[in-house]
Amino acid sequence: MAFRLTSAPFVRPRNLGFLPSLCAIWSGTRSRNLSTDYSVAQSIYNTNHDEIEEPLKTQFFLDNKFVDSKSSTWNKVLDPATNNVVTLVPDCTNAELVAAVDSAEQAFKSWRRTTVLTRQQIMFNFVQLIRRDWDRLAASIVVEQGKTFADARGDVLRGLQVAETACGVTSQLTGELLEVSTDMETRNYREPLGVVAAICPFNFPAMIPLWCLPPAIITGNTIVMKPSEKDPGAAMILAELAKEAGVPDGVFNIVHGTRDSVDFILDEPRIKAISFVGSDAAGGYIYSRGCANGKRVQANLGAKNHAILLPDASKTHALNAVAGAAFGAAGQRCMAVSVLVTVGSTDGWIPDLISMAQKLVVTGGFEPDADLGPVITPQSRERIENLIQSAADEGATVDLDGRGYRPEKFPNGNFVGPTIITGVKPGMKAYETEIFGPVLVVVSVDSLDEAIKLVNSNRYGNGVALFTQSGSAAAKFQREIDAGQVGINVPIPVPLPMFSFTGNKGSFLGDLNFYGKSGLEFYTRPKTVTSLWRSADAAEAEKASVNMPTQS
Repeated sequence: MAFRLTSAPFVRPRNLGFLPSLCAIWSGTRSRNLSTDYSVAQSIYNTNHDEIEEPLKTQFFLDNKFVDSKSSTWNKVLDPATNNVVTLVPDCTNAELVAAVDSAEQAFKSWRRTTVLTRQQIMFNFVQLIRRDWDRLAASIVVEQGKTFADARGDVLRGLQVAETACGVTSQLTGELLEVSTDMETRNYREPLGVVAAICPFNFPAMIPLWCLPPAIITGNTIVMKPSEKDPGAAMILAELAKEAGVPDGVFNIVHGTRDSVDFILDEPRIKAISFVGSDAAGGYIYSRGCANGKRVQANLGAKNHAILLPDASKTHALNAVAGAAFGAAGQRCMAVSVLVTVGSTDGWIPDLISMAQKLVVTGGFEPDADLGPVITPQSRERIENLIQSAADEGATVDLDGRGYRPEKFPNGNFVGPTIITGVKPGMKAYETEIFGPVLVVVSVDSLDEAIKLVNSNRYGNGVALFTQSGSAAAKFQREIDAGQVGINVPIPVPLPMFSFTGNKGSFLGDLNFYGKSGLEFYTRPKTVTSLWRSADAAEAEKASVNMPTQS
């Protein structure tokens, strides 16, 4: 099956090098001897999960060039639907990591002086190119991350919206001016930080890089990005598009690796700020070590998002919304609904929810009827299945069990079917732990007050949703609930990027959050200039002196 591009066909720019991690998605036949001057024009991508006979090595991106790593350590990128090798990703050497920062540091000297209008025009170009190659990015995500094609397109879209909003920087970064005394004024404006870094997760290979790249560079910074070693392809495509858009050499560099590469970013003194999205353990480590080294850090961590059903809610809408938010993307979203709180009689709606979940198609992401794909690795599947078992061991009931699910066409993939567990109580491992899979645990309470208390007692604060037709109940809920992103009849209330992502409590570390106004503030720092230009001096200068000069 093939998906046709929605816009002009992709023409690969010359002298950029071949992007190895995308070797699975070129359509038709291709030469096995691809040169670094590879150029192709085509409008259809080969969208399947076939085994790649000769997986190539992903390069790193330095000074707007794809460069072969000299690393001796390589990580396999596996197609989660088959566990076939897609590409190999290096642990960049220390010299390669240093070179990336050298490049970014050098580029900052001129990039910071580039006018905001020039940077804005480049961002306009970048947005256009992402739209042009939307399906190409999505196909890479399906192959490396496992999402369905439709969901992968949504991944790109939510990042694209951040880039589009960044184009409005000319009205978002205006300064302030006040005459504070006679002939004296104070001017306040924001300046870029310098070299910044982004450490990106596997679950949103396009969106999270685009949460970081556009606001960082449009404000005058340069950036070193480390995509996940599990699915770097989308970030590499974005690097290629950034160059085509006109981003100068060194403004955007990409390195690869695991723990050592992260530690380098945390310890390198020339990197002034770090953006991170990922797990609690990694985020806590990155925040602590980064801050100890004097860096500004924003870190999105884990979540346990609740959806609350009130008896007056629109049943069909609520159950459809919960099913989509719980099982979409195989539950691998930090904003996935992972806890359903039934209030009063709504516990009787569970059989209908189970029926909806049973109709969802679990298969490879390129299949035309796919509703959700695999989880990222066999280890993730095993962890999810163990957490399901822990709920049963602690007295809950697994009403819909997705363990052991194997699509006939993809018997070797990392699949977990939709799972619904009732009778769950706070304190159970399945309730307290972020499962990060297509698993919905159900907690039953008697009132809205009990539901609010339950949510507020949870250590996480990313998001929460209430389903009701009562305006007064909704008003009470949004006043009293302690979570950063609140949805009223909206299951995943992530704001569009004219606002900021606002997770809180144990879901976020830092003072300034991602994108929106907070994002622009994160990548800049204020400067005030107080000037005195005396009017009297100007008046004296208006009359020329005709007297003989003296030495006094």
